[in-house]
Amino acid sequence: MKLTIETKVEENYLKVKEGFTESLFTKLSPPFPPVKLLRFDGSTKGDLVTLELNFVLFKQKWTSRIIEDKTDEQEFYFIDKGVELPFFLKSWDHKHRIIRSGNDAIIRDEIEYSAPFGLLSILLYPAMLLQFAYRIPIYKKVFKRSDQT
Repeated sequence: MKLTIETKVEENYLKVKEGFTESLFTKLSPPFPPVKLLRFDGSTKGDLVTLELNFVLFKQKWTSRIIEDKTDEQEFYFIDKGVELPFFLKSWDHKHRIIRSGNDAIIRDEIEYSAPFGLLSILLYPAMLLQFAYRIPIYKKVFKRSDQT
């Protein structure tokens, strides 16, 4: 399944790039399931991010490796690929794009995932959509130019 969510923010794309930190990652975690950040190396090729998802009765570990990153005059992006996934996912590829848009930026999450069987992939779609839509107001608040008049 593929999912794309786009958020326009009032900040330069390179400043948004600088803001993709452990602190932002923590703010982006939705209320359910609660997420504990176990490891955050960054957003550069080779870095690892490991989470623990708490589903009350059980916990699941999720580790992604950054397999690619690039910065040019138009955008910054990095791709995380799931290497240890919770039971409900078979594959996970997430391209985080920060695209220049004049003096502002567009944050685009491009996600491709699959579950162990096709029907579950479809059933997960609304939950995935909600998890990433949750980020929109956070991005807009965090990346708002402070020098506006």
